[in-house]
Amino acid sequence: MSYPLREEAIDRFIQLFRRAEQEKVPEHTAMTLATVRADGRPAARIVLLKDVDHRGFVFYTNQRSRKGQDLAVTPAAALCFYWPPLASQVLVEGDVVPVSAAEADAYFASRPRLSQIGAWASEQSRPLHDRQQLEQRVADFERQFAEGPIPRPPDWSGYRVIPRLMEFWYAGDGRLHERERYELPLDGPGRHYLVNP
Repeated sequence: MSYPLREEAIDRFIQLFRRAEQEKVPEHTAMTLATVRADGRPAARIVLLKDVDHRGFVFYTNQRSRKGQDLAVTPAAALCFYWPPLASQVLVEGDVVPVSAAEADAYFASRPRLSQIGAWASEQSRPLHDRQQLEQRVADFERQFAEGPIPRPPDWSGYRVIPRLMEFWYAGDGRLHERERYELPLDGPGRHYLVNP
């Protein structure tokens, strides 16, 4: 099913995202990712956007990380982008689905070799005795994968946030900000309305 308003909203995001890139906004791919824990409490952290198209917003992580565990229980998330030089913020709320194995393989293969080793060495969200333990794991995997390409770890993959809601916020003088929201209900393509400051 086609959702014209979702496509319109994502196109608007891509235009703003490209502007942030062109204007060299620091860490313009950084976004706050909010998930819900099994006990119902929220959790948030910064991750990097790795792909966006009409299907949604993609990031990658270890599926055994805390965010991976959250998403296994509650496959929904919110994203928030903030670009101060553009006086703009974008909120995305939606359902979360895994990317395909082919997508994850292709992205993993594009990463620098040290980042690939790091994906094997890092047991995200699990405590370490000390930094030396992590460095030893890196050295061990560097030896293990000394020859040839490095395969994607079995627990490392990506997630796609499929928007149900997108909101564009623009700073205004005197704190008279503007917010424009796209909402996409389950039973149709949704509606588009302006939220007053």
